[in-house]
Amino acid sequence: QVQLVESGGGLVQPGGSLRLSCAASIDIFNIYTMGWYRQAPGKRREFLAVDTVGGGTNYVDSVKGRFTISRDNAKNTVNLQMNSLKGEDTAVYYCFARIAASDYWGQGTQVTVSS
Repeated sequence: QVQLVESGGGLVQPGGSLRLSCAASIDIFNIYTMGWYRQAPGKRREFLAVDTVGGGTNYVDSVKGRFTISRDNAKNTVNLQMNSLKGEDTAVYYCFARIAASDYWGQGTQVTVSS
């Protein structure tokens, strides 16, 4: 069983930055796909960013140029650097990993963008 634990959420003012981290319970070197989703109150879970081994990264248009996904294989973490945050970025952020056609999810971390 793979466990994913997110951290780094919190309250930030508009225009500010946060760095989310997702720690995996296994080596991530061979996990082909890892990424981030978010879910705002009353809305469906939304894809944000994905990192695939050998395939690069991909982002939803609304976060391109503001968010950056990266892996740290030494720490077994996948990170999401979020800059120029807006009120509409307020949501619970989830990381996921796809392993052998199964998806694993973390418990989520709350990000609130407000002045």
